[in-house]
Amino acid sequence: MHNHEHGDGPTMNQAIFNIGLSMETISVYLLVCGLTDAGRNVTTRNLIDVWNGTEAALDQGLLELEDKHIISRIITDGGENTVFKVMGIQRWKVE
Repeated sequence: MHNHEHGDGPTMNQAIFNIGLSMETISVYLLVCGLTDAGRNVTTRNLIDVWNGTEAALDQGLLELEDKHIISRIITDGGENTVFKVMGIQRWKVE
C-alpha cells in the first residue's frame, strides 16, 4: 500500500470506496486528490471552482472527510478560504 505523504504516485486511495461514505463525499475526496496530484493548493476556493454540486454539499463532504482524518485542515484565513491536506490511509479513522 502506498503512502500519500511521500508523493510516490497518485494521491487517491481505493479504500475510499469501501468505508461507507456518501457518493458526494467521495466526489469531494476525488477532487481534493485531483488538485493535489496537479500540484495545486487544496483550498475551498479552488474546490468551489471545480465542484458541480451545492456549496453546502461541498462543505458537508469536507467536514466528513476531516472527521474521519482523511483530510486535514492546515490553515484558514478565518473567512472563506481554507487549505486542506490529504492524509495517509494509516491516519484514517474508519470502522
